Amino acid sequence: MEAHQHSPDSSSEECTVLEAPPGKNACPQHAGKVADLYCSACEVALCEDCVLEHEEHPKVALSQALEQHRISLQERLGSVNNRLPQISDALSFVKEILQQLTNQRASIEEDIQSSFEDLHKQLDVRKSVLLMELEVTYGLKQKVLQAQVDSLVRGEGDITATCTQTEEALAGEACVASLQVEQELQERLGELVGLGLPCQPEENDQLDLVMETDGLRKSIHNLGTIVTTSAVASQSEAMGAGLEQCVVGHPASVTIVTRDKSGGACKSGNAILSAEVFTPDGSIVDGEIVDHKNGTYEFVYIVPKEGNFSLALRLYDQHIKGSPFKLTVTRVSEAEVEVGSSEGAKRRGKSPGQKKKGSKRASSALGTPRRKTQNPIEDDLIFRIGTKGRNKGEFTNLQGVAASSNGRILIADSNNQCVQIFSNEGEFKSRFGVRGRSPGQLQRPTGVAVHPSGDIIIADYDNKWVSIFSCEGKFKAKLGSGRLMGPKGVSVDENGHVIVVDNKACTVFIFQLTGKLITKFGSRGNGDKQFAGPHFAAVNKNNEIIVTDFHNHSVKVFTPEGELVLKFGSNGEGNGQFNAPTGVAVDINGNIIVADWGNSRIQVFDGSGSFLSYINTSADPLYGPQGLALTSDGHVVVADSGNHCFKVYRYLQ
Repeated sequence: MEAHQHSPDSSSEECTVLEAPPGKNACPQHAGKVADLYCSACEVALCEDCVLEHEEHPKVALSQALEQHRISLQERLGSVNNRLPQISDALSFVKEILQQLTNQRASIEEDIQSSFEDLHKQLDVRKSVLLMELEVTYGLKQKVLQAQVDSLVRGEGDITATCTQTEEALAGEACVASLQVEQELQERLGELVGLGLPCQPEENDQLDLVMETDGLRKSIHNLGTIVTTSAVASQSEAMGAGLEQCVVGHPASVTIVTRDKSGGACKSGNAILSAEVFTPDGSIVDGEIVDHKNGTYEFVYIVPKEGNFSLALRLYDQHIKGSPFKLTVTRVSEAEVEVGSSEGAKRRGKSPGQKKKGSKRASSALGTPRRKTQNPIEDDLIFRIGTKGRNKGEFTNLQGVAASSNGRILIADSNNQCVQIFSNEGEFKSRFGVRGRSPGQLQRPTGVAVHPSGDIIIADYDNKWVSIFSCEGKFKAKLGSGRLMGPKGVSVDENGHVIVVDNKACTVFIFQLTGKLITKFGSRGNGDKQFAGPHFAAVNKNNEIIVTDFHNHSVKVFTPEGELVLKFGSNGEGNGQFNAPTGVAVDINGNIIVADWGNSRIQVFDGSGSFLSYINTSADPLYGPQGLALTSDGHVVVADSGNHCFKVYRYLQ
């Protein structure tokens, strides 16, 4: 193919690009001419022969135009170069999401394989049981019938033989010699006439198989669902009065509408949302996210004090449109209180150390001396550990607390995606945890417990499973994947079973350490066996499960089978009342210790739910306490989430 050629005097702009002119300022239109002007309107260099054609156009010196072009080009280059860090960050983030997606695919594939292998094993076990049951049942019936057959055969044989002998005797000549034989035969025939033989069947031949497979086939056909959504944070938005303002101690709500990359509304639920209300100093306020399963969600929260807050709404760890929002929290005026209260007035600003007027303190099983002027038991703060941060001994939204028998305190540091371990004296020992959505990683650890084997059990709210680590922090397994929607608290019963409080599903699950589900109970609602955002659980000496029911402002006690044993508490600030209970623990006497989140206090009850007293926290007030536990040396340790620390108090048992 021949190369395309241009004549030297061609007016094509391509010529100026492909062929260098004789001089660096040569006119592109007239050979041999030098351009010294620049037409701003036509954006072209001009020589003296060109000027007439551009007589009415604005012109500047070519050198000035070239300088201005260079400056403009440099600015454009700078602007484009400035985008590189942004693009690089976006590339890293998208690659991370892609890697997490790949890891999640591998994890789900492993779960599917494991689940179906388990089902195969269960089917094989059931098959073996049925075959064994068949053999046992057949054997029992066959033994009865075979014994009856043997008896009848023997009887038939005896009768046939005797009859034959008698007929032969009768066929012979009667004589003295045969008389004795005939007498014996007659006696034998008399016996046979009265012989009792089992002539009626002593068993039946029924052996049927009832195999109701239609329901099972339907269940298998619908077994398992791959859950996902196309929602992206950059297009999703929030609305509602709770975005801008709310009233102290009153529930406020925000509606979140998820959208895909094109702005279209998502029609299905199960998106991974997180919501936080926090003060300028970083104190976190808890709340509950309700999935309406239609692409919209509701965040319900209560703020315990007035002031200026921020509300952060994240979808897949990214802020949605407008997030974080500025939130103003105010107190209700006295007039509004009088109108809105069924009692005519509400007590305000009551501290845990103040006694409700006219109330009499119940006798305490704690063996604590009583003061006439004080209600709290005389326990004091021993020490506090932590400030806001990401280093060792620093926390960001700490949640669950556990204590081990070997003198260790474990803290689920939720927003730092790790677990930190301390001695009973508060000395930092270790930490472990890597942020992520793959098995062995932590996305939002909210609950922690220690198994009798020494393994550390962690509820991961955002990953929707429970992770099991060795005491050294080495990942071993996960359980509940595909079943859990938002595990908040974990505990271990006397059988070593793992109890999981699913805050989002409003259900308590009980698993074996292998991951096999033993049972589950609870649903959303305000009934005796229902929950509204349950948080944590503890187990008493009767192996009963004690659950804090956050939005129902109560504590409920269940048998391991899920039957309600006891319920106590109501919404309020008085003795034995709650404003959203969170952490719970049981002492050796069966007394129940409860963290009262909205009232920022710790209350103590006996095993029947009767109020006993408070833990005295007045010296260093709590702000939104979360998890709570009893240390091996008998002290109370509580996650003071709003103050970014944990505190240890004396506790007189």
